Amino acid sequence: MIYFVLVPDGMADTPLSSLGGKTPMGAAVKPNMDKLAARAICGTVSNVPEGMVPESDTANLSVLSYDPRVYSKGRSPLEAVSMGINLRPDEVAIRCNLVTLSEEDDYTERTMIDHSADEITTDEARELISALNEALANDVRRLYPGISYRHCLVLRDDDDSYPFMRPHDILGQKIKGFLPCGERGQKYLNFMIESARFLKHHPVNEARRRRGLLPANSTWLWSPGKKPSLPSFYEKWGLRGCAVSAVDLIRGISICAGMETPTVEGATGNIKTNYKGKAQAAIDAFERDCDFVYVHVEAPDECGHHGDTEGKIKAIEYIDKDILGPVYDYLSRRGEHFRIMVLPDHPTPIAARTHTIDPVPFFIYDSKVEHEGVTSFTEAFCASQPLYIPDGYRLMEYLLQAGCPHNVRQHHHVH
Repeated sequence: MIYFVLVPDGMADTPLSSLGGKTPMGAAVKPNMDKLAARAICGTVSNVPEGMVPESDTANLSVLSYDPRVYSKGRSPLEAVSMGINLRPDEVAIRCNLVTLSEEDDYTERTMIDHSADEITTDEARELISALNEALANDVRRLYPGISYRHCLVLRDDDDSYPFMRPHDILGQKIKGFLPCGERGQKYLNFMIESARFLKHHPVNEARRRRGLLPANSTWLWSPGKKPSLPSFYEKWGLRGCAVSAVDLIRGISICAGMETPTVEGATGNIKTNYKGKAQAAIDAFERDCDFVYVHVEAPDECGHHGDTEGKIKAIEYIDKDILGPVYDYLSRRGEHFRIMVLPDHPTPIAARTHTIDPVPFFIYDSKVEHEGVTSFTEAFCASQPLYIPDGYRLMEYLLQAGCPHNVRQHHHVH
C-alpha cells in the first residue's frame, strides 16, 4: 500500500457574493478532485485544537499525525531546521518577515500594507537580510535568510513566550496597538525600528519602487520558539516518508520527522510556482520506494491573505491539473494498491485574509474500494457528510486504516 497526501494550504473558504454564493473551491474547475471525491470517503476535520492559533505549523503537524498540543513549539524553530540552523538549547528562533509598512515619520503611526512585501523574490530578500545582518547582528542576535519574505532571527539567552502579533492578521491596520511593548518587548521593537531605518533607501527597495513594486521597508518579528523535536514518522507508522514543499516550515517539520525533503527548482511558495515539478518530485519519491508522499502547496493560502479571489481559484485549478492529475495517473499505471488524501490544512478565507480555526473538508480515495462520496469536493458537500474528526492528528490513523478506528468519532457536523 502506498499513500499520497496533497495539502493545498488555506484552500478552504467561505461563500462569496462575487462568486454567486460559491467558495473558490466551488468555483474552481477541478475535475480530478471532484472525480476522486465522488468515489471516496469524505468528511471534515479540525486540524487546529480549540484554544490554539490556526497557524500552518499547528495544522500541518496535525495532518502528519503529531498532536500540536504536544509538539507545536512555534513555526520559526521548524523553519530554522530547514535552513540548516542548529539551535543551541539557550537560543530562540523568531520568524522575521520582510513587510511593507506605510512611511510616516513616526514608526508607531504606520499601517501594515503587506505582510509579504509584495511577495518579494528570494534573491532580493537574501540581499536585504544579508545587509541587515551585517548592520544589526551582534553577539546575541543573528539573521538568517529564508524563502521570499520569510526569514529567521536567532537570539541567545532569550525567552520564547513573548506574545507577538501575526502580521497577516493586521493587514490595512495601524500597527500602533500591535507592536512589541513594555520592558520585555522593547528590544524587539527597537530591532524593528532599526531595520526600517536601514531598509528605507536600500538599493533593492529603490529598484523595487522604480518597477512599481512595494518596498520591503521593515522587518516584523513573531512566532518564537526553541529547538523542536518530533518522533520519527517511520517509527510511528512503518512508512518511508517524503515531503515536497517550497516553504521552510513544512520542510522543517519533515526533517524533524525524518522524512525526505527534496528541493524542487522553481518552487516559490506563491501562485507562480513549479506545480509540475512538485508532481514529478512526488513521482520520483515513489520510484525511490517511498511509501508515503506529502505534497504541500502554499499558493491558495497566499492568495487568501491577499484577498485575491481569482488567484485562489486559479491556484486550486493548477494544483488539480498539474499535481493531482499526473500523480493519480502515475499511481494508476503503477498498478499497486494506493490511497490519496486531499485536504487543506486550515481555511484562509478571502473575506478574513487570515487563517481561521474552522474544520476543513477532506477526502480519502482508495484504488480498490469504491465509496459513495460527494458530487463536488467543496466545503459544504463535505460538511454534509456524517464523518467529522475533531482531533486532526488522528486523521492519519483513519487514512492508514481506511476505516473508522475506535478513537475517531463519527457524527453529523454541527453547523
